Amino acid sequence: MNNEDGYGNQNVSKKFLQNLSKECIIEDITGKGATALDVFSLLIKALKDHFLNKIREQITEIQIGDIRWVLTVPAIWSDGAKQFMRSSAEKAGISSNRLRIALEPEAASIYCQYLPTEKLEGAEKGLTVTAIGTKYMVVDLGGGTVDITVHEKKNDGNLKEIYHASGADYGGTSVDREFFKLIESIIGTAAMNEFKGEYVESYLDLLRDFEIKKRNFDTETGDIKMVIPLTAFDEVCEKHLKKNFKSAIESSMFRTDIATKLGKICIKKETFISTFQQTIVGITELIGEILNKNGVDGLSQIILVGGFSECTLVKKEIKSTFPDKKVIIPTDSGMAVLKGAVIFGNKPDSISERIAKCTYGFSKRKKFDPQKHDRSHLEIVGGEKKCTRVFEPIVKRNEILPLGKKVTSIARCKPEENGLLTLRIYQSEKENPMYTDEDGCSVLGTITEQLTCAGISDKVKVKLIFGETEIRVKIKERATHKEERKNRDDITNKKHNS
Repeated sequence: MNNEDGYGNQNVSKKFLQNLSKECIIEDITGKGATALDVFSLLIKALKDHFLNKIREQITEIQIGDIRWVLTVPAIWSDGAKQFMRSSAEKAGISSNRLRIALEPEAASIYCQYLPTEKLEGAEKGLTVTAIGTKYMVVDLGGGTVDITVHEKKNDGNLKEIYHASGADYGGTSVDREFFKLIESIIGTAAMNEFKGEYVESYLDLLRDFEIKKRNFDTETGDIKMVIPLTAFDEVCEKHLKKNFKSAIESSMFRTDIATKLGKICIKKETFISTFQQTIVGITELIGEILNKNGVDGLSQIILVGGFSECTLVKKEIKSTFPDKKVIIPTDSGMAVLKGAVIFGNKPDSISERIAKCTYGFSKRKKFDPQKHDRSHLEIVGGEKKCTRVFEPIVKRNEILPLGKKVTSIARCKPEENGLLTLRIYQSEKENPMYTDEDGCSVLGTITEQLTCAGISDKVKVKLIFGETEIRVKIKERATHKEERKNRDDITNKKHNS
């Protein structure tokens, strides 16, 4: 299940999506709000129910438990946002143990392994991404974000990540935003808000027409002609500006660039291109930054996937900016993520090595060292000077994580907690953070577990499994050797009792 069509709520930012939680509120274009969990779960349920209805036309006895479900998310999403998607799927009726989370550029990369050269636009005869040792970049140009990962083909046929996934808010909807900013500069904010709120169908029709023009436009195209909801624009302009839409254009800074005729709007090519500029510059700068990173040398191919990769102007700009790279676009680039996700669902070990995006660890007390520690973290414990909230890393940013990498740590349950273990996992964008309360550090999740033998032993072995698309945790009580597996969905941003 994924959204690669380039449509999207204009107000949903990358930062918001990366930090999704059950408490988040999403507003529609009219300003009405609903919890993100409700919105996402209903969307997933609609897709799930539609699929079941269709598949049962062919396989009447199939049950929901017979299906392995795969949800795709941008690779730059936080672990908390992935957990949110898992919670949304559960609320939609999908069992967590039948669900896998796939990262979108990874899914596309897997799919490209199975494509013959003739299915790869821009590839020379015999050139594929399947040769051992090949380094290539996957640029997933979706609706909301550009999502980039860099892979190398290993000797065993699997893929390894050679630079951690990166991305930014430069998807297709960022061009949409610029286009509607242009319209808003003509009719004003109040008129635009009323147009989106009271003329929803007209707004969506305009958005769809712009989507078509956006994908097919290139620098050889002449001036752009689009059908517009002229009656709706006239009404909001008369109400807020005391003039019709045509007069509003003629009195704006675009009076020589935009005109209306026979129910259509005509936009000069240069003005239309201007709505792409910020997005294209952002995409090419991000690609350039990654190409200059250590370990990425020798990369010769850039693969474009996602709905926005069908935009001719974007493809041309990327090719001209990186003339020494072979830019390849699968024939069905808009479906690459979806089809790759199906393969990933059956072969989740296709990516056998990943790069840690963050440093992960625990908060510890250590002997206070005045030469090294900040006095603001000094605490007297049992008559001894201790440094509190020290970040003890278990995995460092940019560390290579083989599939299933296990890290073990010992946690203690405080006597006053009566056997209820509460363990917080911290993350930081820094490679060597000092404290868990410094800038850039945050709580990845909290694990809670009621120990069965409280008082016998306060020590618990905690095993974390990295290298997959999500982090898994196993807890073992040292006194009883009882092991409790904490699934991906048990690592939450709030306390979660098992």
